[in-house]
Amino acid sequence: IYPDKDLQTVDVFVPSYNEELPLVATTLAAAKAMDYPPEKLNVYLLDDGGTDQKCNDSNPSTAIAARERRAEFSALCEGLGVHYLTRARNQHAKAGNLNNGLAVTSGDLVVVFDADHSPTRNFLKSTVGFFHDDPKLFLVQTPHFFINPDPLERNFDTFSRMPSENEQFYGMVQKGLDKWNASFFCGSAAVIRRAALNETGGGFSGITITEDAETALDLHSRGWNSVYVDRPLIAGLQPDTFASFIVQRSRWAQGMTQILIFKNPMFKRGLSFAQRMCYVASTTFWMFSFARLAFFASPLLYLFFNLQIFVASGSEFAAYSSTYMVVNLLMQSYLFSQVRWPWMSELYEYIQAVFLGRAIVSVMLNPKKPTFAVTAKGETLDYAQISSIGRPFYIIYFVFLLGMVAMVYRLIADPQNADLTLVVGGWNAFNLIMAGAALGVVSERQNRRRMQRVRVNRNAELITEHGTIMVSIEDASIGGVRLRSAEELPPDVWPGAEFSLRWQPNSDFGMDTLPVILRTRGVDKDGPILGCEANITDPLHYRLLADLIFADADKWYAFQRGRRAQSVGVVHGTLIYLQWAFQQAGRGLLYLWKSRETRRKIAAARAVQVGGA
Repeated sequence: IYPDKDLQTVDVFVPSYNEELPLVATTLAAAKAMDYPPEKLNVYLLDDGGTDQKCNDSNPSTAIAARERRAEFSALCEGLGVHYLTRARNQHAKAGNLNNGLAVTSGDLVVVFDADHSPTRNFLKSTVGFFHDDPKLFLVQTPHFFINPDPLERNFDTFSRMPSENEQFYGMVQKGLDKWNASFFCGSAAVIRRAALNETGGGFSGITITEDAETALDLHSRGWNSVYVDRPLIAGLQPDTFASFIVQRSRWAQGMTQILIFKNPMFKRGLSFAQRMCYVASTTFWMFSFARLAFFASPLLYLFFNLQIFVASGSEFAAYSSTYMVVNLLMQSYLFSQVRWPWMSELYEYIQAVFLGRAIVSVMLNPKKPTFAVTAKGETLDYAQISSIGRPFYIIYFVFLLGMVAMVYRLIADPQNADLTLVVGGWNAFNLIMAGAALGVVSERQNRRRMQRVRVNRNAELITEHGTIMVSIEDASIGGVRLRSAEELPPDVWPGAEFSLRWQPNSDFGMDTLPVILRTRGVDKDGPILGCEANITDPLHYRLLADLIFADADKWYAFQRGRRAQSVGVVHGTLIYLQWAFQQAGRGLLYLWKSRETRRKIAAARAVQVGGA
């Protein structure tokens, strides 16, 4: 803890491209509300959606949309007390946008938040002190914590009880990298020393589409240090659909492959041996797709074509291969049980490998070809449906089924090799089980909620024309709140009515009342429930919502600890995985059966929209 006079000046960059105003507004409001001396904190929206290039686009609709966006976001920034910045041209994607911000600012430290990453109040107080302790520190990275499920978590309904996929990276891997001074910049939720960026001459590196890890690699090689703080201090959004999830992971895989090609850590001067090994591991990790694809295809080569890529009897398999697999599972459970349940790594790698192999090969053939693809957030699904890129998983599933038929045929036609056939057939059965689970990932459940609700449990007052009602805010989102009343509601509290909701915010910025519109009214055993929509009429209303939802870091930490505490052993985890595999395979096949009806409904809905227009 340092006196305010000793704290360094901070510029907060929130780069944006096509995100909607409420999402960006909440992040800006949360950043503005961080506990830090106001005279030493400046927040900037770096808007790449309102550049001169876009405003003067040859397509009139694109130009009009960009001009309207620039006007709306400029007014928002003025109302929130933050700075609006754009640039002439959309060059070098996110790295170019960040470097444009560097060129017109001067703070000692630079903080980067993605447009959907809202910080807690104590973000800066938990990070900037490290820069006082180490003059050669260039980076303090914090975890990316998410308040919405990824496609697997949503379709499997595991978000609140199973650790998220990113928990292993942020909960274990980054901590291990930090041990060897190799924790790297992850694009957001980080504080960076400007002096270190100035030393490179160009600020954030932009040769690859993963400017974050590339920048960290360059600065580590120049002798700068990094620190990883293992505590969630921001809350963000993950991709809602499987297609967007794959777009995001393809960008990561391609960017890391570019780093391996253009700036191979193995031969980059200035890195310690440990840093070299850490960066090589981080960049080559994405090659798992090739190993996975070989693992899927190998048993089929024998079952269909009699290519004996695995030669062992049943007893040899039991003595060597199976014991290795059991020991491997036990070690994984011992090391990672709090952050990853058994078999989840295999499933996540399988659903990505189908697409990442091709993405990585395209980079190898043309390293400069990949372009930065913005990950969509806040997507909705009006109908339960198969993902737009889900077809390959059904094809693979049925091929594995045919492999099981081929196994039975070989047992009958070639009994002297029954041992080998059973071993390879068991391998194919394992792949079939995994493919069945994957059908549940690409069979996407209906999701009409654009904004994720978060439990808050805050006392408040609902102000009506006839008085004040004491209520509790049970949960909230950017779009509204859910209230619980312990008393009888008067007759004028009815859907469509407008009220004011007042509570005590964590910081004093001159406002404590949010206008709301009552949308739903119900009752259960605990009393009346009210669903209210936020009626935003002033940018400072976003400050109120950000304060209500995102200010408290302890809330995210408690949720994270709760999920990690529900670790399962190898046996229990395997049984859970098998149960999911069969259930999700059944659901995926049911979606396939109903897909014709779903397409008919979608076509009918679109026809109605066109007719109405």
